[in-house]
Amino acid sequence: MASQDRPVCQIFSFQDCKASPDPIFELPAQCLIPTPVPIVIDNGSFQTRAGWAASAAEFDSPRLLFRSVAARSRGAARSETQIGNDIPNLEPLRWLLKSQFDRNVVVNFEIQELIFDYVFTHLGIASEGSVEHPIVLTEAPCNPLHCRQMMSELLFECYRVPYVSYGVDGLYSFYHNNTQRNIRPTHTGLVLSSGYHCSHILPVINGRLDAVNCKRVNVAGSQAASYLQRLLQLKYPGHLAAITLSRMEELLHEHSYTAVDYHEELEKWRSPEFYEREVHRMQLPFSGSRAAV
Repeated sequence: MASQDRPVCQIFSFQDCKASPDPIFELPAQCLIPTPVPIVIDNGSFQTRAGWAASAAEFDSPRLLFRSVAARSRGAARSETQIGNDIPNLEPLRWLLKSQFDRNVVVNFEIQELIFDYVFTHLGIASEGSVEHPIVLTEAPCNPLHCRQMMSELLFECYRVPYVSYGVDGLYSFYHNNTQRNIRPTHTGLVLSSGYHCSHILPVINGRLDAVNCKRVNVAGSQAASYLQRLLQLKYPGHLAAITLSRMEELLHEHSYTAVDYHEELEKWRSPEFYEREVHRMQLPFSGSRAAV
């Protein structure tokens, strides 16, 4: 008879979440009066987030959050391009997906313009020929001058924005979290920022980034998902098509964690009791169809 104290096996199913098209919001009156409120755009290589830099609680979270990709069939018109959440399932269109990024640096400004069009339209910007709101835009640490110049040219000449402020998302987060903890503004610390294509080590001394000693490591979420996909496809060749990149990203985001002490975690996982208690078993979608006899 099996022991009643045996840990219950944890079995999870893949959510396979589908994106829903973003609504087109109305431009709030408080974002125009007395002066136009800045638009904050977190221009990430994995996701784009956009919202208003307003003090009201309703603006604390981004209005828009979508994958930084575009899909357009060869020969299709510009108006037929699908952006972000307009693509319900990325896997069938994976070969068509394009990003404005090469690693974490913007190089494809045609796609970047499509992303900006999507953001401004869905935030309710309806002004003809210009965007009257200042822009706060994130960029990579030590972004090449040419890339910033091209981005500024796009914003000022195409959208005629009045002002642009560039910043590093990891430093914004560092400042915000220290402010929430009531730490004095002249912060000193070390920021470890791991994104989709790259990870950065950013030393901050007396509130200023020490750019000379910044380091970039070309290992991040994208490489982790691709590596996990290859490992599982080698282990389970019969489920090759079912082990998709989207499901690997779900595994990383929902069913994994970063070990603070790698060797200590290995020792824990060598214990059968710990393994049975903590392991997550994933159930692939089951097809009940039978082969013809």
